[in-house]
Amino acid sequence: MSLLPPTPALEAWPRCLAQLEHEFPSEDIHTWLRPLQADARDRALVLYAPNAFVVEQVRERFLPRIRELLDHYAGSRDVAIEVGALKRAAPSPAMGSSHVRSNEPAFHGNLDNQYVFENFVEGRSNQLARAAAWQASQSPGDRAHNPLLLYGATGLGKTHLMFAAGNELLARNPSAKVLYLRAREFMDGFTKALYDPTAGGTDAFRRQFQGLDALLIDDIQFFAGKDRTQEEFFHTFNALFDGRQQIILTCDRYPREVAGLEDRLKSRLSWGLPVAIDPPDYETRAQIVLSKARERGVPLPDDVANLIAKKMRSSVRDLEGALNTLIARANFTGRPITLEFAQETLRDVLRDHSVGIGQIQKAVADYYGLQTKELTGKKRTRSLARPRQIAMSLARELTDLSLPEIGNAFEGRDHTTVLHACRQIRTLLETDGKLHEDWEKLLRKLSE
Repeated sequence: MSLLPPTPALEAWPRCLAQLEHEFPSEDIHTWLRPLQADARDRALVLYAPNAFVVEQVRERFLPRIRELLDHYAGSRDVAIEVGALKRAAPSPAMGSSHVRSNEPAFHGNLDNQYVFENFVEGRSNQLARAAAWQASQSPGDRAHNPLLLYGATGLGKTHLMFAAGNELLARNPSAKVLYLRAREFMDGFTKALYDPTAGGTDAFRRQFQGLDALLIDDIQFFAGKDRTQEEFFHTFNALFDGRQQIILTCDRYPREVAGLEDRLKSRLSWGLPVAIDPPDYETRAQIVLSKARERGVPLPDDVANLIAKKMRSSVRDLEGALNTLIARANFTGRPITLEFAQETLRDVLRDHSVGIGQIQKAVADYYGLQTKELTGKKRTRSLARPRQIAMSLARELTDLSLPEIGNAFEGRDHTTVLHACRQIRTLLETDGKLHEDWEKLLRKLSE
């Protein structure tokens, strides 16, 4: 990957990226385009992606528009997207390389070794996050995924992937120093350093981060409004980033949506690779339930796993909770776990997690600034047609209603209209970045 002198195509890439930021949702830009590294090869533009999944997504979603913009700014449409990274200098001993620590005592970084990539159930909702965490464990500190920020609602697997990356990094380099902290632990430690004379002061607090190979911090939304903690974390972040040490963070939402986080910290968090984890789809939920049952050594019929997956859509923790309830009740009563037993045991739990079509209609109407009666009414204006199709598709996804029943909830529309809406939205989700963003936000809202 030898670097050539800048070409017009390479020089045009920042202008292309700036224009793309005006045309696509910000989450798409930070997830797919910001991780790309630009280089020149034979006077063509080469964009290096951290993994094959990003390559595929960029080619499908953005490549035609990238070529148009490159042609406009540089008079060339010659661009390649490949897995790789620009060469970086090898870390010096001052950056914490492992060979200078051979006589040091074992480092204990609070990792939970039960969470590994092998027992993480992968699906469409977490595929990119899993790939990004794996890449961070294989080449820690690489600018394409440093920092790696995993964000999404509670109980979707962010912490599992964080631990998996840390454990894989240790498997590759047993002498590595990988430290895991919850955001509250960072805050409490810093506060103690400030006010407890026996804690050794802020210098002692900062020394624990020197020489780390990776720092993992969970739930950084708890830094919001804590100005002195944010100031300290800002400097810790900069020191690790400049030393090319890997940083992995989790947050319950995209950091720019967290009120009380300083703008400069939000900016730092967008430097690397922010990746959303969405609620798992039906197939993934069923596989998670079956996987957890196998880990517990409990034979679980497929129809029971499907029942739980169909009714519970919010988080992996809820799925585990339902499974634990089933297992405990079966052990207590001595009864086998059957579909009838599951329906009886989980009756109240499943009812609490059901989503009604009225909730879906109101959520979609509120999201698009409409009245519910407009969404369900007879008007076919462009501003109503797409939200109505989304609402029908969400009803198909999140309820047990038949196509005719969904149609009846929209002033007696025919079931073929509902079927067309579902097919249309499913197709657009693969090509329309803004609609995909709307869909995921509505799913998260309805799963809360």
